[in-house]
Amino acid sequence: MTRLRHRIPVKLRHNWKLVALCVAFLAACWGVFGSGTIRPYVTTSQTTEAATVVTNLTGTKDLFDASVPHQVTLTFPDAAYEDMLAEYLKEGEKKYVEADLTIDGTRIPSVGVRLKGNSTLMGLTWKGQSAQRGMGGGGGRRPAGVPEGFQPPDGFQPPGNGRQQPADQPQADQSQADQPQADQPQAGQPQTGQPQTGRQPGGGGGRGPGGFGAQLKGEEPENLPWLISFDEFVEGRRYQGHSQVAVRPASTGSTAMLNEALGIALVGASGEPTQRSTYSSFTVNGRSSTPRLLVEYLDEGYAETLGDGVLYKSLASGSFTYKGEDQTEYTTDFKQINKVGGKDMQPVIELVKWVNEASDAEFAKGLADRLDVESFARYLVLQNMMVNFDDMAGPGKNYYLWYDLDTKKFKVVTWDLNLAFNGNAESGVNDTISMGFGRGRPQQNQQNEQAQAPPGGGGGGGMMRMGHPLKEKFLANATFKKLYEEQYRALYTKLLGSGTATGLVNDLVAAYNLNEKSDPAKIEEEAKTLRTFLQTRTQTLRADKAITGA
Repeated sequence: MTRLRHRIPVKLRHNWKLVALCVAFLAACWGVFGSGTIRPYVTTSQTTEAATVVTNLTGTKDLFDASVPHQVTLTFPDAAYEDMLAEYLKEGEKKYVEADLTIDGTRIPSVGVRLKGNSTLMGLTWKGQSAQRGMGGGGGRRPAGVPEGFQPPDGFQPPGNGRQQPADQPQADQSQADQPQADQPQAGQPQTGQPQTGRQPGGGGGRGPGGFGAQLKGEEPENLPWLISFDEFVEGRRYQGHSQVAVRPASTGSTAMLNEALGIALVGASGEPTQRSTYSSFTVNGRSSTPRLLVEYLDEGYAETLGDGVLYKSLASGSFTYKGEDQTEYTTDFKQINKVGGKDMQPVIELVKWVNEASDAEFAKGLADRLDVESFARYLVLQNMMVNFDDMAGPGKNYYLWYDLDTKKFKVVTWDLNLAFNGNAESGVNDTISMGFGRGRPQQNQQNEQAQAPPGGGGGGGMMRMGHPLKEKFLANATFKKLYEEQYRALYTKLLGSGTATGLVNDLVAAYNLNEKSDPAKIEEEAKTLRTFLQTRTQTLRADKAITGA
């Protein structure tokens, strides 16, 4: 008996790999058969500890090298996809489907893919069902991430309706200047006194490039907006340092999302933090589309490129309101992207409290100790220059906060430019950029207008304004407004006056045409409209008193 007891451990040591394999197999069987069927998609949350990179796939090409063509192919079970669509239309939840992905010849199994966007998906239909609830679509549950009470103005036509004001249409008087009209002139062809939205780049009767009312069909997965997660089902996996990458939508308004690509490039040319993007052929379950815009996601890998700090994402469901020191109260306001478990939300809470409670004098004196004010001035300049109403003060609350652990200062990072270059090309340096139909009002009046606006941000005169305390207090201060105008003059010269923006459009057209199934005529049509918009924008700003100094 004694010798038998000694032999068992010896055999275990010699055959430990076989034993471990058996245990793992039995555990897997229990997961499948002993506790119910595992669904082909799951919803997971980020780990509470700092992410650890286990595998970083290098691929065959730099994913965001715009000088070469790219190919992206997704394959997933039809049943899982239909189940995911049904869940989204019913509950507004975006759940991951497990899929196989091939990027430029590199096969990556078991990636997670889900629908991406809020306003983008409001025009999604599938089997006669619509996701347009909460935007005047007849009631029902709001899509996830859409603020309660968020409605467009009465009579709102999404940017990009592509209809031109008839030449013999009588001019509207000033009292009607802010009222929505059935027909709108093309961007770049403004008519004084006429309400404007600006024509969507790509025009031609579409409803905007993945913006409000984008025409998207569940039966055409190759045209939908996707978020691809490399580590959703395989922990610690990245592709060229990225844990996620976004595929922008292809709608009837713009198959190329040229306006967003230009916005991303323009922010980069300004020297401010931006994303990278490129075009790629795109195929889903054998169905291919024209080249799609791939956009770098602001994930853990992106945060590492910014330096030693913490990245926080502003959520569409949240606000910039102080709610006390309990960090759980801010889970609908901000999401921490990196260093989770090592750092927390306290720096953001302190900033929110201070901005909201500081007197005008305290704000003027202490802001530079908490925020990179020159960078923030450039952020505001870029949003105005690109006529992007959906910035940090817009309904989507689209921005990130970067907290530098060395300087102890924040920086506002631009995010989501799918509605850039869609408003009034004649908006001035100090005009509020709004989702509406007239020349923007002075920015210094925005705070008062916001206080009078109904819940959900609906303003008077066909406008939609949301507001943000940091932006409003910054522009209301004479010193910071002067800094804003100084940065505007510098960026105007660098980006518009020099022709840089138009050159970037030409580069993007060339990058698009490198890929399979490109449509040169379509992209040139979109580029022509965008160039016209830029020309009008340049002429308008050149005459602005803030630029001329007159």
